[in-house]
Amino acid sequence: MNYTNEELKQKIQELKDKLDVTVVAHFYQRDEVYEMADITGDSLELAMKTKNDDKEFVVFCGVAFMGQSVKVLSPEKRVLMPKLACCSMARMIDSLYYDESVKFLEDHGIPKEQIVPITYINSNADVKAKVGEMGGMVCTSANAKKIITTALKEGKKILFVPDRCLGQNIANQMGLKSMVIGVDDMDPKEADIICYDGFCSVHQLFTVEDIDFYRKKYPGIKIAVHPECDPVICEKADFVGSTSQLIRYISELPEDQKVAVGTEYNLVNRLRPKNTYVLSSTKPECPTMNETTLEDLYLTLKSIEDGNPINEIEVDEKTVKWARIALERMLEL
Repeated sequence: MNYTNEELKQKIQELKDKLDVTVVAHFYQRDEVYEMADITGDSLELAMKTKNDDKEFVVFCGVAFMGQSVKVLSPEKRVLMPKLACCSMARMIDSLYYDESVKFLEDHGIPKEQIVPITYINSNADVKAKVGEMGGMVCTSANAKKIITTALKEGKKILFVPDRCLGQNIANQMGLKSMVIGVDDMDPKEADIICYDGFCSVHQLFTVEDIDFYRKKYPGIKIAVHPECDPVICEKADFVGSTSQLIRYISELPEDQKVAVGTEYNLVNRLRPKNTYVLSSTKPECPTMNETTLEDLYLTLKSIEDGNPINEIEVDEKTVKWARIALERMLEL
């Protein structure tokens, strides 16, 4: 295909006008794809907004677990993904690794009935279903503290999967004891939150040296980071928040206030034109989020027009049932 980007954008828009379809894109998508979306946001925002959308097809520009979340909350919709890209964090845990984590706690004297599992939304539907079936719930980086606070009222141990950094950072904020399975030499009975050893490879790129560099170069600069960053980074930051919270925080800063941001490059690059820096000596670009191209989006829309949709997300009924329960428990709060 030898179309220019502008030609592809025109063809995409023509197909959008013709078809019963909504195009959605995550904040981390490359600019030219992001610009073609009807709905943009973080993973939960997109699932919620598409739930209220009346189009038959959702074309989701993001990673696989996000498309699954749309399907779980709206099983009647047909969800297609231009690229079946897989989040590296979500790939770190599956239903088998989840079961092994539960067994680890049981082997250390914590019965299954005394465990409340919480999964970060950055997990596949099979893990969300396991969590739902055990009486647990999903959380986002924005509401993790509220979800954990609620779960603690049951007087049980919290198994937090898959992002150890988010679990540790919330524990630190709340003055709770946390441990990471397979990393910390600690009796899990002594911990409030037991974390699975998963992480976001992009948010691991930010270092204390990066923070020191910016503070020395620009005295008075603000450091704003995502809670998927390592706890040592979050402890030295001026602000820690989810994607939407970072956007709001930075938009409310005075225009002349310099800020270095620790999250995915595409988002940082769109925040504001002046006095915003990427908190890294390398480009913190999510490889899987950047797999989706304008050509992929065009071909997916064209497949709908041709009556042979590609890359459709399918989730079995049992997984939908329990994953939806885990998500709805969060939404009720």
